[in-house]
Amino acid sequence: MKNLIHGMMVVTALAGAMALNAQTPDQTPAPAPAPAAPAPAVAPAPTLTADEVVAKYVDAVGGKDAIAQVKSLSMDTTASVMGNDVSGTVIVVDGVGYKSQMDFNGTQIIGCVNAKGGWQVNPMAGAADPTPMSDAEYKEGKDEMYVAGPLFDYATKGNKIEELPGDAGTYKIKLTTKDGVDSTYIIDAKTFLINSTVHKGQMQGQEVDITTSYSDYRKTDAGFLIPYAMNLDLGGQFQLSIAIKKVELNKTIDPAIFEMPKPAAPATPATKPGE
Repeated sequence: MKNLIHGMMVVTALAGAMALNAQTPDQTPAPAPAPAAPAPAVAPAPTLTADEVVAKYVDAVGGKDAIAQVKSLSMDTTASVMGNDVSGTVIVVDGVGYKSQMDFNGTQIIGCVNAKGGWQVNPMAGAADPTPMSDAEYKEGKDEMYVAGPLFDYATKGNKIEELPGDAGTYKIKLTTKDGVDSTYIIDAKTFLINSTVHKGQMQGQEVDITTSYSDYRKTDAGFLIPYAMNLDLGGQFQLSIAIKKVELNKTIDPAIFEMPKPAAPATPATKPGE
């Protein structure tokens, strides 16, 4: 459930009306219209600072106390890919590791990050054995280790935020991690929940905007809200829908699952009798 995203500039158009006054049929010109009274000034809507928006987001998803109770998160998911349902799991131990696994036609696709680095398994891309992530991939994915994401307690994590012009009814917050990775969060101005996130990614060798939209927020037993439905759009070239089927909090998770396993040793050929 990666956070991705770009921003949209809000354009507000102000319209004015003009009255066209026709002259009367005779030779007497119509009197000039009286100048219109100036429109009353409209006070601008109050604007929150980036810190205030993020604080309200934290409160909206349950608040610091509820978030602090969640030490681990385990989820069963189903993704819809080109008409096929693909089952998967996501496991997060706060600040320790993140692991996502999908089973596609009997093939396991795994992505994992921990405090030291990241690794992946993707036989469809020719990587049947665990392979280390590139430095860029790790920097983009390492914040997945945090249950509440990179916005929560962002300054302690070394992240920076700024507010960008947002669309009507939303706030747009740009977050830059200490590794220089940018993401933009579109936050609803009423609920202060995240509507969508955008970030740059690669699609068939081209840089694209990856947008993830979130909906169906539900409260867990700890009072922490989680979106149960996500839609991913990769530059308009590929779409993916994910639904969360089951959530478990604070299960005991062995941190060893976030370590990259060693490749399977090649099979030793059997020796023939007499050799």
